[in-house]
Amino acid sequence: MSFFVFSQNDRIDDLTIKLAYQEQDSTKVDLSLELIEELCNIKEYKKALQYINQTAKLSETLNYIKGLAETTYYRGLVYSSSNDYYNAIDNYNRSRSYYLQISDTLGVAKVSNSIGLIEIRRGNYSVGLENSLSAIDIFEERDLVDELSSAYNNLAEAYFKTNQIDKAIDFNFKALLIRRQIDDTDGIISSTKNIADLYGLRKEHRKSIEYYEKVLRLLDPEKDQAIRGEILPKLGTQYLAFREYEKAAQFLVEGLKYNRKAGNDEGVMSALNAIGNLNLQRRKVKLASIQLGEAQAIAKKLDDKKALLENYKLHIALDSTRGFFQNAFFWQNKYYDLKEKLTTKEQPVFLTDAEPLDLFNSNIENDTPTNAAANKTDKNGESTESPDSNSKSKLNNPLVLFGSLGVLALLVTLLLFNYLKSKKYKDTIQSQKEQLAQEQVRTETILEQTHHLEEVNKVKDKLFSIVSHDLKDSITSIKAFIDLLKEKNISQEEFKELIPELSENANNATSLLLNLLNWSKSQMQSLEPKPELFNIQEVFQSKISLVEQKVEDKRIVLIDESRRDFVYADRSMIEIVIQNLITNAVKFTSTGDVITVSNEDVDGKALICIEDTGVGISRENIEKLFIPNMAFTTVGTKNEKGTGLGLTIAKDLVELNGGRIWVESTENIGSKFYVELPKASPQI
Repeated sequence: MSFFVFSQNDRIDDLTIKLAYQEQDSTKVDLSLELIEELCNIKEYKKALQYINQTAKLSETLNYIKGLAETTYYRGLVYSSSNDYYNAIDNYNRSRSYYLQISDTLGVAKVSNSIGLIEIRRGNYSVGLENSLSAIDIFEERDLVDELSSAYNNLAEAYFKTNQIDKAIDFNFKALLIRRQIDDTDGIISSTKNIADLYGLRKEHRKSIEYYEKVLRLLDPEKDQAIRGEILPKLGTQYLAFREYEKAAQFLVEGLKYNRKAGNDEGVMSALNAIGNLNLQRRKVKLASIQLGEAQAIAKKLDDKKALLENYKLHIALDSTRGFFQNAFFWQNKYYDLKEKLTTKEQPVFLTDAEPLDLFNSNIENDTPTNAAANKTDKNGESTESPDSNSKSKLNNPLVLFGSLGVLALLVTLLLFNYLKSKKYKDTIQSQKEQLAQEQVRTETILEQTHHLEEVNKVKDKLFSIVSHDLKDSITSIKAFIDLLKEKNISQEEFKELIPELSENANNATSLLLNLLNWSKSQMQSLEPKPELFNIQEVFQSKISLVEQKVEDKRIVLIDESRRDFVYADRSMIEIVIQNLITNAVKFTSTGDVITVSNEDVDGKALICIEDTGVGISRENIEKLFIPNMAFTTVGTKNEKGTGLGLTIAKDLVELNGGRIWVESTENIGSKFYVELPKASPQI
């Protein structure tokens, strides 16, 4: 590096001496341009600007277009270095017009790439992409590797900022290939890190790990400590996504040490959030609490809202795991408040495919050719006016003008007559259509009522079948405990240990029976929903409390992300649906799995989601879940049994309330059950 700097200074001194003795001609302009380029390379912009102004004046005097093009380009470069984008763009555009005059394709490409870079920085991605893409064609044709490295990197950044991740990855790979050719170590590290980050965003964790590890091998242990501190927490987070806890811990702890030593608060915060998540998954809740608390304090200090949002989500899981549901509810409110602010503030930018500019055929200067011969005459004195001028002279003839107006009036009269005639005909047809429609509505209403009554009877039968099954399970369990004690197969001390489970079964049976009695009392005549406005969050909380003991026994993490929102439906029916879905989620999850309960407003309707990371459902079984009159069931992770009617009754109850229910599931990954319900009375 020292040798390079010294040799560059020698070159500048040599050019300065030669320039002093050179005559005022185009050779002096070319020498001065070489000197300006050297000064810009070492960022001596103030000195470079002096030579730019002098050289521009000489080029103007000599009418040397190439000199004007180059000096205007370098002036744009100097303005760009100080972030004066307005003057930079102005000079670049003038420079491009000079290059176009002398058909210098490389100069045009160089300017277009510089404009592209500025526009991308300013957030004008469409214009930036068009300019950079047009420059790349010329750079590729001439195999200009330095220029291609810059242009590919610009495009990769623009595509990333516009959420076109696939294209961002493609251009980062292109930049990486070029940077390897020119042995640009810093560029290779930057492109490789970008690729790893992008694969992480796409949740392609294995590829992300591969490229992060490549970056680590490229780093200089002494020189690149800051980059290493940034990479290590990210690499650990990718391993954590696969639950490879030992590898994750190794990189996260090392990253935390690096960032603490370097005093990099952002890196420390990132590592602490990830380590807190790791310890939470390992059930080391006290340690996780300390780490997440420190990470939160740093995120608030840095005002890093995205890191704070992640921290709130981890606090929800932490307090849910510890059974501190009131605290979890507090974090959940903070999480949704911040998420809403970020959603409204940082809307993603989506961009359609940009096409390269046609630099040599487009009207960049907005010049409009003048028709110099519009009113000239030839040698013989004959008029050479354009067809436009001839047509204007015809319009000045009164006969032509009045004749045209007469024809126009006749056409308007005919059109008006046809319009009135067709309107009367349309009105008659419309009246007949309305009469037919009314008859059809009456017929459909009668058929719908008949079908509805049939469905109601089926729902009643299935409902009492599943409720009786659940009651039977609870009562049978209670009886079994009592029989054990009666036959003296267990001691009183052992029986006392079983009392909590016995109590839970009794509570569940009582709650189920009370719900059934209250509901059936109001539904004696028919299974007609009695809709009302109620807070769906209250239903979630009451149903979650019924499965707390089972959740604790199976060591499942249950996260309540519900929020206060009102639904217009029969509350008793919806309580049965929610209880069934939550019970199913518990039934088909194992130790360490996560169940998440949430709701949101989507297009004016309430969308409820019960998500789990349990055993999932195969594609063929998904099709059997909601089939009427089909009792399809499988055993749970602890051999729990069911009637197989739960989801069909849930579907019927949801549809009776004007909603719909569906499932998305992948075997061995988990399931998401969705329920969509109205939020207001339908307008009739």
